[in-house]
Amino acid sequence: MPEGHTLHRLARLHQRRYAGSAVEVSSPQGRFAASASIVDGRVLERSEAHGKHLLHVYGPDATVHVHLGLYGKFAEHQHPVLTPTGLVRMRLVGATHWTDLRGPARCELLTDVEVAALRARLGPDPLRKDGDPELAWAKISRARTPIAVLLLDQKVIAGAGNIYRAEVLYRHGLHPLLAGRDLPHEVWKDVWTDLGVLMRHGVRTGRIDTVRPEHMPEAMGRPPREDPHGGEVYVYRRTGQPCLVCGTPVAASELAGRNLYWCPTCQPA
Repeated sequence: MPEGHTLHRLARLHQRRYAGSAVEVSSPQGRFAASASIVDGRVLERSEAHGKHLLHVYGPDATVHVHLGLYGKFAEHQHPVLTPTGLVRMRLVGATHWTDLRGPARCELLTDVEVAALRARLGPDPLRKDGDPELAWAKISRARTPIAVLLLDQKVIAGAGNIYRAEVLYRHGLHPLLAGRDLPHEVWKDVWTDLGVLMRHGVRTGRIDTVRPEHMPEAMGRPPREDPHGGEVYVYRRTGQPCLVCGTPVAASELAGRNLYWCPTCQPA
């Protein structure tokens, strides 16, 4: 599932290409056709993201909400517009570009009240200016739940996924099973800030890099990481490989149905 930086990257792209102008909205597949007809021809006021949710705001009282889930993908194109192929849930056509959406978990038209309810269910987003780390801290500081679980709970923090979860815990020397209530407040503030730095880098580059300059391949004389997820990381999907800092084999297990990665030496219990 795409992590939050991907949705913010898409939101910025759609803001540049479509916002402020009337757009054509359709559903070649048909599943979104009734809702698409309501916003077809209207001006897209803005495109924004909150966590893993993309919002195309047409207003008044009309916002297209997209959650990509595991299989959803946007395909971006320049004119000319071609005949749809495959199951296109939503097509967006502007003056110079067009976008097809396939396979999302959610693609729906929401009222302003429904958008407010959606956002109320989500935790603060490190990539949003209105993201407040104290809202997340209020939940973390009371929880017996492991910090590794809390970081993936979108009701606590919106946008972080498994890669950022594993990497930010490593970067701050935190064992994944540390209870939220045992995390010092000052450390939480550092984690929040670091998440924002890492995720903003992801928005700019389109990939997840979490390794500090001194541990990059060129600095260490090691080959670049080869992985479909891309990017240089410390522990994510590096099970059994030596830690880039201490050489201890990276450990892995499953926690709450998700794969967990950490260095037993750099992140002691």
